Amino acid sequence: MGKLAITGGEPVRKKRFDPWPVYTEAERTALEDVLTNGNWGGQPFPGKHGDAFAKKFAEFHTAKYGQCVNTGTVAIQAALMAVGIQPGDEVLVPAYTWEGTVGPVLLVNAVPVFVDVDPETYCMDAKGIEEVLTPKTRAILPVHLGMRFADLDAIMSIAKKHSLKVVEDCAHVHGGMWCAKGAGSIGDLGTFSFQSSKLITCGEGGAVITNNLEYFERVQSYINAGRASVTDQFKHRMIGFNYRLGEFQAAVLGPQLERLPQQQKIRQANFEYFESRLRGTPGLGFLRSEPRITRTAPYCYVLKYFAEQAKGIPRAAFVAALQLEGIPCDGLFYEPVYRSSLFPVKPTDFPALSWGRTEPLDLRNKYRCPAAERAAYHEAIWFPHYLFLAAKEGIDTIVDAIFKTLENIEELRGLEHPTIRNQGLSRADRES
Repeated sequence: MGKLAITGGEPVRKKRFDPWPVYTEAERTALEDVLTNGNWGGQPFPGKHGDAFAKKFAEFHTAKYGQCVNTGTVAIQAALMAVGIQPGDEVLVPAYTWEGTVGPVLLVNAVPVFVDVDPETYCMDAKGIEEVLTPKTRAILPVHLGMRFADLDAIMSIAKKHSLKVVEDCAHVHGGMWCAKGAGSIGDLGTFSFQSSKLITCGEGGAVITNNLEYFERVQSYINAGRASVTDQFKHRMIGFNYRLGEFQAAVLGPQLERLPQQQKIRQANFEYFESRLRGTPGLGFLRSEPRITRTAPYCYVLKYFAEQAKGIPRAAFVAALQLEGIPCDGLFYEPVYRSSLFPVKPTDFPALSWGRTEPLDLRNKYRCPAAERAAYHEAIWFPHYLFLAAKEGIDTIVDAIFKTLENIEELRGLEHPTIRNQGLSRADRES
């Protein structure tokens, strides 16, 4: 019997962290209002709760216009339609992200072009953008990942130089700010997810924000079955779909937006304490500090693990050991999209991948992005954001579990354990 829980010892933490999401009487009251007022969604559009939240959410992110939609994936799809992406256009995407960032590009019959990530932020590396531009490139889709932003200064400069549109994927940064401007307000549009794990959630849902009225009107028409926007100044007409967010879901978003600033302060203080205790620990590292992030809003805390400094013990074993110590975390949280089992893309399903080519574009085998692959398969450890709403003593248990595992890491050498094997599987395989 060893000292680590995975080898038979006592775990550092036996009590579960408080679950996510959280709610108060404010959510209950809002839901009862929807139940009794009879407007559960659909028409009239936009609904009372959805409209009120979208306006406050946009304002909170220093944008003029906001529209709720039914998923974060649809938010990206609607934004791409709003900026005029046409079949066959190319859209630059980061290699290391959730598959739902890239899927909408294919759904509008455009072609995703993968860009490697900056190894110090895990976000799209702006230095790689101009290397992959072609006459077909029309837009850049940066993702603000985990607890960092893509370099919007560099990206916006490149976009202006080459007349490209920018759609920010802000699914991880509700309330975040870059140079005192809200996430999603710097590019042409910003997209958000309200899926159950996010900083603000209604189970499933999303939003699009923008400072451009014409784009806002296009988004509204697209997600409201093609109907005219509520302002309709630009008189655009298009084929649209029912991608609206229901009022029951919209109702629980308002109270969460009210709580978000206080939660952000708690998380920020706990991140700083967490880092202060871990700083200088062999085998561990942090993402690069970024002073241009003037308000943090991390979906997860992302820690770096260096197996070569930890006696060669692979990340999968280290993460599995932490989990058995009572600390929720994940290693293979995201994969490079082109290698993911959730991205079984076939050129026959998406005609634009074959247009003008002697051979169809094979996205799964065309790309190799070393920084993304290192992050995905060897380096990144993701701790869910709700852990950092705990009291200081809760943060201490996370740190204590990390130290305990590193101090006894030889116990993991050659260990065959189901939890370790599980950490070597993709998310799709683990959840199937």
